[in-house]
Amino acid sequence: MEQHNLLKKLYERMKHPVVSLFALAVVAATGIAATNWADALYILTGVDDSTIVLDGSQEIPDLSDRMVRVTSGGTKGYDLRLLQGMTVTIERDGYTWSAESRKSETISSLFKRMNIVLSPLEMVAFDLSEPGKLNLTIAEEVTCYEISREEAPFQTIRVANPDMPKGQERVVQTGVVGIRSSVYEVVWSGGTIISRQYVEEIDSTAVDEIIEYGTSTDEISRDDKLLEVRKNEDGSGTLVFASGATLNFSGTKSMTATAYTGGHGGVGYRTATGTAVKRGVVAVDKKVIPLGTKMFIVTNDGIVYGMGSAEDTGVRGNVIDLYHDTYRQCIEFGRRSCTVYILEG
Repeated sequence: MEQHNLLKKLYERMKHPVVSLFALAVVAATGIAATNWADALYILTGVDDSTIVLDGSQEIPDLSDRMVRVTSGGTKGYDLRLLQGMTVTIERDGYTWSAESRKSETISSLFKRMNIVLSPLEMVAFDLSEPGKLNLTIAEEVTCYEISREEAPFQTIRVANPDMPKGQERVVQTGVVGIRSSVYEVVWSGGTIISRQYVEEIDSTAVDEIIEYGTSTDEISRDDKLLEVRKNEDGSGTLVFASGATLNFSGTKSMTATAYTGGHGGVGYRTATGTAVKRGVVAVDKKVIPLGTKMFIVTNDGIVYGMGSAEDTGVRGNVIDLYHDTYRQCIEFGRRSCTVYILEG
């Protein structure tokens, strides 16, 4: 706002036309003070144009969102009338001049007083960032920034929902196309634009479309890697896997795990519930873990047994017996402390 007010003071009515060599286009980067290029004005000179004079009956235009290209217009247009007593520093081709602005002096009349004549291809960059000071750079190449308002398509954001079954999805927020203010870096050389590149988006009225998709599943592949355990205050939580799938658990138990296999130690090939023994079958004390309970088992030293189902008995207390395919695997597993995640459903 302070920068905009300063510009209002600088743009005043001129009473006399000035040399045609100073006529130009102006861009004012106002209203974007959060960026480090917000205090610059740029004037581009042209051979056949006239310096623009602001009609006193007009409101000061907002030049923050476009490059204004000025053509010859006689006595209408814009020029900068300097506040009296401003320190003006001019840099050109490695040389520096300094002067103090006089009463009712414009940029054009200042150049004339200092015998500075611009070539048709030169441009003038204005830096008003220091109060009471004006820094001018004259060069054949100037980089400026313009703000363009353009259509902004909405973005689609997909959000995993571990409470929704895998394969289901729903739109929780409908996307809306909007208008955005975008900053472009424009390089002028010899009075011609040689590049225009997108820099950043300042604001946008577009509304993102948000789609929730389900990740909850009842089974996890043995090859799927457990990435994260998310716990809630009530002891429930979610297991997150590399595939994006999730398992919800209602609670956990710290237990001791042992290993068994069919045909050894008197173990047959049928469980106490009548199912065939296979990996994933877990023998439990049904007073501790009810038969039919689904679980996910991880030893405290990092071995992931994975999915398990309480289908067999033969142990007592806070112990589970995990079925393995071979006796050698049972020996290697031995006896380990583990965490049992009791799965929902």
